[in-house]
Amino acid sequence: MKTLYLASHSPRRKELIQVLGRPFELCGVDIPEPVRLGEKPETVVCALSFEKAFTAAKQTGYEGCFIGSDTVVSVDGVIFGKPENKEEAQRMLEALSGRTHQVYTGLALVDIASGIKVVKSVCTQVVFRPLTAELIEWYLSTGEYEGKAGAYGIQGFGARLVDGIEGDFFNVVGLPIATLDQLLTELAL
Repeated sequence: MKTLYLASHSPRRKELIQVLGRPFELCGVDIPEPVRLGEKPETVVCALSFEKAFTAAKQTGYEGCFIGSDTVVSVDGVIFGKPENKEEAQRMLEALSGRTHQVYTGLALVDIASGIKVVKSVCTQVVFRPLTAELIEWYLSTGEYEGKAGAYGIQGFGARLVDGIEGDFFNVVGLPIATLDQLLTELAL
């Protein structure tokens, strides 16, 4: 069994990968995460996921399987990454209020020694309840929006914002764990 390396700084992804019951090491990388107008969300998350995994593999020089992941939120073709500040987070939450949006997470597996380079995206539909100004202000006061695509975390206080989902819950958290497990099994990694 190959050693797994998670190319992420995310505590949520670290918690989720533990579900696999396999040893892994963290080797987070910092890469620019630009989103260009007109790009499809699945294209963005796949490219960034691959870049994270490949960069971590090259920087460390370790042998094993490197896992990269990136998540964005999309509504009406507009991609929301991580908000830069509280005002941007507020605008994102207002745009998502009472609407269905998509959460895309890219997943990349890179094993340089064996030449394996696999990239996949997963999409989950999330329905937000109508948000009052008071609820948005309360949520922003928690600070939970920081570092989260779409300015919310479904697994925390953000659960109050969500009316329902269709698809993989863990994809919304940031790592589609069943898809990851399936890929690792199929590739015998």
